[in-house]
Amino acid sequence: MPESPSLQTSSPSKGVRSLNLWIAVGLVLGLITGLSAAAGAPGLFHWIAAASAPIGQLFINAIRMVVIPLVVALIVSSVVQAGQGGGLFRVGRAAAVAYIGLLGPAIAMGIGAMALVVALLPKAETPDIIGPDIPELPSVMDFLVSLVPSNPFAAAAQGALLPLIVFTLLFAMAASRLPQAQAARIATAAQDVSDALIKLVHWVLWLAPVGVFGLIAPATAKLGWALVAQLGVFALTVIGTLALYIVVIYLPFVMLARLSPARFLGGTVRAASLAFATTSTAAAIPVSLQDATDNLGVPDQAADLLIPFGASLFRPGSALFQGAAIVFLASLFGVEMGPVSYATAFLATFVISLTVAPVPSASVMTLAPALGTLAIPGAGLGLLLAIDRIPDMFRSAVNVWGQIAVAAFAGQRVEASLQPDALSDESLSGARG
Repeated sequence: MPESPSLQTSSPSKGVRSLNLWIAVGLVLGLITGLSAAAGAPGLFHWIAAASAPIGQLFINAIRMVVIPLVVALIVSSVVQAGQGGGLFRVGRAAAVAYIGLLGPAIAMGIGAMALVVALLPKAETPDIIGPDIPELPSVMDFLVSLVPSNPFAAAAQGALLPLIVFTLLFAMAASRLPQAQAARIATAAQDVSDALIKLVHWVLWLAPVGVFGLIAPATAKLGWALVAQLGVFALTVIGTLALYIVVIYLPFVMLARLSPARFLGGTVRAASLAFATTSTAAAIPVSLQDATDNLGVPDQAADLLIPFGASLFRPGSALFQGAAIVFLASLFGVEMGPVSYATAFLATFVISLTVAPVPSASVMTLAPALGTLAIPGAGLGLLLAIDRIPDMFRSAVNVWGQIAVAAFAGQRVEASLQPDALSDESLSGARG
């Protein structure tokens, strides 16, 4: 199937490298401005942080504007093509193996690192805090029922990404079983829509440097050094363990996809920066797709299917955070944890990490059932929510790296089977170009 020139290159262009640099500059300046304001610097820093907030909101709104229609169009196109070519099952199998293989070590490292830290620290006094109003979480059966939306349009309007993806997958799988000519028309139409939306993303990205600044500066101005003062040990342990996880798990894993660590990290600067700034993997989907295909050479069909799906299901950074949070809160409230408790925490974290919405601080709220299982007071969630912004930025970036890495791994494993030979070249001549 023909591809547009922008998706054929395996290395970032000069313009993309320049944009990556400016995004990084905006990120660093936003942190400096916000932390300076929080540390009591002159009022100019407070004014700049406050004045930049609308720009940050404008940027995130522009990104979110294209997420839902882009996810639907990409999944329909990729599933119809892979389904007719026989590659859909192989893509899903490779991704499922990678998801499980990466999620388990993340949870174990989070639990293990925090258990070691709390064992070395002196016992702290139990804080007298009031927990937030936590909505009643659905049972496992209710969660499974919710995966099939009664109204897909309502799910899209509410931003319920996982039920919408389930509907889109079912629709696309049905379309792939239609006669060849009909399937080709659907795939081409979906591809045309996605190409137009990707072009829109290109335009939005030129706002990224000031948009990232506008997101980071106000957030760090409000939280700032209070994070270090209140829960510094917990936050730094999580951030340090996330960094270790990248080194010992992610980088060897991307080498299985025949990517060098330097190319992988350098080629995903935009996606990681956007996830870091917005603390939302869903908001980073359009940029993740571009980084994966343009910079890493991930096949279009693998990226179009697995990155949106991974954003709704696969979040190893969140799982690591949740495992560490359970151990930290147990220590804080004097709840003893033995081997059975640690095993329970591991299994509970594995399950709840699959239900985390790709939105800010969702990893904290979904901890409630795991805390209840281990008799840890739910009031601890209020403490985590108070300082969650900065750990959330780091784990969101790790989540996006994982989603792109799995797409690269699965795409490399099944690249030959993803060629849509079953669809005529003539009927798809307009797709991706």
